Amino acid sequence: MAVEDEVRQASDQFYAALNQMLSKGDPGRVTAVWSQGQQGSTMHPIGGREVGREQILAVWEQAGPAFSEGRVTVDDLVVIPLTEDVAYTIGTERGEGKIGGDPMRWEWRATNIYRREDGGWKIVHHHTDASPELQEMLRRLQTQVGQTTG
Repeated sequence: MAVEDEVRQASDQFYAALNQMLSKGDPGRVTAVWSQGQQGSTMHPIGGREVGREQILAVWEQAGPAFSEGRVTVDDLVVIPLTEDVAYTIGTERGEGKIGGDPMRWEWRATNIYRREDGGWKIVHHHTDASPELQEMLRRLQTQVGQTTG
């Protein structure tokens, strides 16, 4: 199978896992498709930047429960192989769901980098445009949780 086809399959697996998280709030499958190595990074629409496996997985674990009834697709996906073991994709993520019970729709550009590990492809970097709307919704949710626990 050509590298481009393999990476497209890895992308499909990443977005299937992301959909599991967005629909049920469970990030388990996202962390399973992530690289097992310590190198890696994310720049999510919620802002910030995570470097290293521990930081990356911690953000997925923290963000997952805020989402429900969600779904995302990646449109106009382009796969760019760099070597036999490294490739990246670019595309547009379009989705909808609930964040803390509030409905939201989104569309942002996304770049993902994949690396071959143990005979398969794993994602090592996920980057989307920042979303001020999503950031504000999460701030409100954190404030509500803080008020109920404080």
